[in-house]
Amino acid sequence: MGSRLLNIQRRAAEHGRLRTGYTQGKRPMRSATWVVTSHSEEHVRKAAGLWGGEPEQWTPLNSTITQWRVITKASAVEALITPGDPLNQYNELWSAGGCQRRCDGETELLSRQPCLCARQFGEDWHTQPKGRVCSATSRLNVMLPDLSGMGMWRAETHSFYAASEWGGMVDMVLAGTNGQGFVPVTLRIEPRQAVRDGQTKKFPVVVVELRGMTPRQALAGPMTAATALDPAAGGQAVAAIEAPKGRDWIAEAQGALTSDDVRDLWMEARQEGVVHPKGTDPLSKQLTAIAAEKDAEHQQAHSSNEKQPDEDGAYEAELVD
Repeated sequence: MGSRLLNIQRRAAEHGRLRTGYTQGKRPMRSATWVVTSHSEEHVRKAAGLWGGEPEQWTPLNSTITQWRVITKASAVEALITPGDPLNQYNELWSAGGCQRRCDGETELLSRQPCLCARQFGEDWHTQPKGRVCSATSRLNVMLPDLSGMGMWRAETHSFYAASEWGGMVDMVLAGTNGQGFVPVTLRIEPRQAVRDGQTKKFPVVVVELRGMTPRQALAGPMTAATALDPAAGGQAVAAIEAPKGRDWIAEAQGALTSDDVRDLWMEARQEGVVHPKGTDPLSKQLTAIAAEKDAEHQQAHSSNEKQPDEDGAYEAELVD
């Protein structure tokens, strides 16, 4: 294997953005479906083929560089959380001159002062009008496995409500995988509403959900790339982790005395998350076949007149005069 520079951080290139809004002229508009933007026409046309919409050229506000975008018809897209920590969160205040504040919730990092918004408006500072205080900014780097290229896509939200949910979801996944391996997720735009000061406010929130697996499987440890890319087989979710090293389930099943022992072994594998609860994975099918062989051996033994050993391998004693 080759070598790497040790004094720089390695990361994949950013192919584009996943947005929950777009500009119409100079007017910002919210979108109920995903907006995909990129410098690459190929990436955007591929996204349009997958999720609908018409690709078009587009120039972001305060920029002179033309990009491509498509306002898709999909409110949910499939993605992969990649190894490492994919989430960055700050309270940020931007202007035409750039970032004016970047706060971690306690300290404003540019001025090194305590949180300016909380000091001025109290703990409910986030209810103030946009532009007066910071926005809770969350940036999640994901891979879109169905688009071309091996780079990353950045999903960004300025939702105060999404900030806590994204942080909680990603932290739980990292607790299980220790930042190793891929995790299949769905990024879904969910419409919500909140009542504040007697007024109902409607807004979209981006929800990050596990895709094709249970929390048990996602928290059990890193999974293979093949499993993350295809967490469902034949419409059924498959196991998301490999069997613990050093335990050969097939060998244990073949050494079992009865089919009931094999079924008990399968229950252990199920509790450890090695097999799917519905038995649709390859290991479950192998254990089922071995149990059937044990049943056949048992029936053949009882159909014979010859005496057979008991479960301990002992033969029934004969009494003689």
